[in-house]
Amino acid sequence: MMKIKTYPTATKLFAAVLLLGGHTFAAGLKPFPKEGIWRGEFNVSESKVPFNFEFKGKDPKHAVLTLLNGSRRDDFHVERRGADSIYVKMNTYDAALVAKIEDNGTLTGEYRSLVPGFRGNSLPFVAEPGKSYRFVEPGKDVKPAHDISGKWEIKTYTKEAVPASIALLKQTGNKLTGVIMTVVGDTRELEGTVQGNEFQLSGFTGPSPFIIKGTINDDNSISGEQGFGIYKNLKFDGIKNDKAELPDPYKLTFLKEGYKKLDFTFPDLNGKQVSLSDDKYKGKVVIIETIGTWCPNCTDQTVFLSPWFKENQKRGVEAIAIGFEQKDDLDYAKYTLGKLRDKYDIQYDILFGGIADKKVVAEKLPALNKFIAFPTTIIIDRKGEVREIYTGYTGTVTGKYFEDYKAKFNKVLDELIAEPVPSVTASASAAAAGK
Repeated sequence: MMKIKTYPTATKLFAAVLLLGGHTFAAGLKPFPKEGIWRGEFNVSESKVPFNFEFKGKDPKHAVLTLLNGSRRDDFHVERRGADSIYVKMNTYDAALVAKIEDNGTLTGEYRSLVPGFRGNSLPFVAEPGKSYRFVEPGKDVKPAHDISGKWEIKTYTKEAVPASIALLKQTGNKLTGVIMTVVGDTRELEGTVQGNEFQLSGFTGPSPFIIKGTINDDNSISGEQGFGIYKNLKFDGIKNDKAELPDPYKLTFLKEGYKKLDFTFPDLNGKQVSLSDDKYKGKVVIIETIGTWCPNCTDQTVFLSPWFKENQKRGVEAIAIGFEQKDDLDYAKYTLGKLRDKYDIQYDILFGGIADKKVVAEKLPALNKFIAFPTTIIIDRKGEVREIYTGYTGTVTGKYFEDYKAKFNKVLDELIAEPVPSVTASASAAAAGK
C-alpha cells in the first residue's frame, strides 16, 4: 500500500484545496450549483434577455452546463474558480460565463469576451435554479391573438441596404420557436412566446445572445427589434410570404472576369507556408472554407464538413480551412483554431488568413468579386479551376434548406470526384513515384 507522507498543517490544507479543484481555502468552498434546469437573464442595456440551461455534476471533474434552445443542446465544461465561483468557457468561442455562487444558491456574473483587446466587452447576468420557463412564468400566459407559424419575409432597417431575411416560425399555443435566415447564415434555433399581440424570441448557444421583440399588427404584419447582445440592435418589419426566398447563395460570390483559378499562400498553425498550388492539392478536388472561430455558422459548417471529409478523403479530396480571427496574431490563431481543430477532430489543413475583416479577405483573395460572408465555401476541380462558390451556411434547424444544401454539396462533389485526373498531373505523379 502506498504510504502518505505527513505534511505540515498549511501544506495539508493547500493539498486538500487542489484535490477539490479550488484555488482558495477549502473551508470556504461553496457547494456547486444545484443540478437541474435553470433560468438566466442577461442585462443588455435596458433589456433582459432570458436563457435556459441545465446543470449536471457535483464536482469540477463531471460538471457540465448545457444551453437549451428549443430542440438544440450545447454542452460546456464547468470549472471551479476559487471558493465561490465558476468559469464556463464557451468551447471554441473565445468567451466565457464567469459567475459567483451566492449564499442562496443563485448565480451572478457576466458573459465575458476573452479576446485580447476586447476584454471590456461583457454582459452581466443572473440565474436561478428550478425555473424552466423562458419569458413568462407559469400561470401568467395571455391567450395569443394570432398564430404566426409560417414563413415571414423580414425587412431590416440599417444604414446600408441589405437583402431581406426570412423567419421560419412554429407556434404551439403560447410557445414559439424558429430561426432567422439571412444571406450570411442563420441565427440557430430561437425559443420564445406569443402573448396577446406581442411575441418574443431569444437564443444563446455560446456566442453573444440574440433576442427579438415584436408586435403582431392589425393587418397581420409584424414589426419589432432584433438585439445582438453586445453588438447592435436593429428594427424590422415582416409580412407572411410562403414564396419568400433569399438571394441564390451560389450566385453571390464568384470569380472576377478573366479568372478561372484561385491561389493563395498562408501559414498553417505551425507557421509553415502553404499554397493552393502545392503538390498535395494537384489533381485533387479541393474544398476551401473561409471561417472564424468567433462565427457560429462557421462552427456549424465545420460540424458538417469534418466528418464528411473523413469519410471521403480517400476518394481524391482535400480541404483547407482559412481562419480569419479576432486578433491578427499567429500565436493567438494557433490557440483559437487549434481549439476548433481538436474539438471537432478536423483532419484537413487549417491556415491563418489574418484579422476577421471582410475587406481583408477580399484583399487576400483578389480573384473573388467580393467577400460577403463567413463562412464561404469554394469548391475547386481536379484541374485547379473554381467550379462552385457558396456564400454563408444554412444549419440543420432550417430543415429543407439544409437538406437541399447537403444534397447539392454531395452531388457537386460526386460529379467532380468522378472527373479524370488531368494527364499532366497523373504523369507527374507517376514520375515522382518512380524516383
